[in-house]
Amino acid sequence: MKNEWLTRYASRIAVLALLWLLGAGCTPVADLSSLPGQAKPGALVVASHDSFSASEEVLADFSAETGIELQFLALGDAGEALNKMILSKDAPLADIFFGVDNTFLSRALAAEIFLPYASPLLAQIPDVYELDPEQRLLPVDYGFVNLNADRGWFAEKGLPIPATLEELAQPAYKGLLVVENPASSSPGLAFLLATIAYFGEEGYLDYWRALRANDVLVTDGWSEAYFEHFTVGGGGDRPLVVSYSSSPPADVLFAGDGRTEPASVNVNPPGGTFRQIEFVGIVAGTKQEAAARRFVDFLLDRAFQEDIPLQMFVYPVNSRAALPDLFVQFGETPDDPAVVDPAAIEANREGWIAAWTDVMVR
Repeated sequence: MKNEWLTRYASRIAVLALLWLLGAGCTPVADLSSLPGQAKPGALVVASHDSFSASEEVLADFSAETGIELQFLALGDAGEALNKMILSKDAPLADIFFGVDNTFLSRALAAEIFLPYASPLLAQIPDVYELDPEQRLLPVDYGFVNLNADRGWFAEKGLPIPATLEELAQPAYKGLLVVENPASSSPGLAFLLATIAYFGEEGYLDYWRALRANDVLVTDGWSEAYFEHFTVGGGGDRPLVVSYSSSPPADVLFAGDGRTEPASVNVNPPGGTFRQIEFVGIVAGTKQEAAARRFVDFLLDRAFQEDIPLQMFVYPVNSRAALPDLFVQFGETPDDPAVVDPAAIEANREGWIAAWTDVMVR
């Protein structure tokens, strides 16, 4: 069962790394392996990170309705993809770019590579997701990095599941938590940002020192943490892991044993989760601005929005989009995620990671 779980679940849940330092990839749809310079004549070229995924039927319906042929271009992990778009601004690789999130938002906007577009579909999207007042980057989806706990393990041990960040550093939870390195992992970076928001720049390193003293395990990436060390994911010995609020729905969908409830549960410490919002933009210099606008509208409309959850295991931003039953039953949207200004992230990301590395790795 472990091999089936690893193969099937990892290929889907890894797309939750969408727009971070290292997006774990899944097999992209359509023609996402296209190389720069090979665009089909007349096709609308959509560039993204490697983890973009959508149903072929939904994309085909768009092309049939509009007559617009789509060509997809995968440009690597999140940071790599954005850098390629910035470096090619004088000879754009694509007409559309999907994959900027709130950790890279300021960098993307400062590069001046996107055209403003006030899509009429923005009227259906709550203001909390619209972070660019000039509407150069429009929100498409969001998700949460949080803690997952093995509820069966805690019940068997008679130990309460920790409810706050502070509790993770208490002796009762020594050796129970596995996290990812923020220098090489998207959820690792998200969790680091949450601790910075919660404890402040003056206190977050002391918190990490306390976690280290409490035998926290640090892995390079999410797959290793979840499938090798988490007691639910792969028979490891750590019943707490930094993962995603959509992991429990995926647990049911991909478990392969007919379970109707997840073995893991979400743990959302107050101020201890991080919300990622992902954006799309029309690339400056496109010769197909009208077609690009229609595709942006399509991404924000219900058909694509309702396809998002079980394709990329994140939430649609359109308030009219219905969620699949698995998300309704087992997914969660924390009420009080950490708030870190995108400009502050851009200005301090490398320094925060370096300071964390000095405390936790060296």
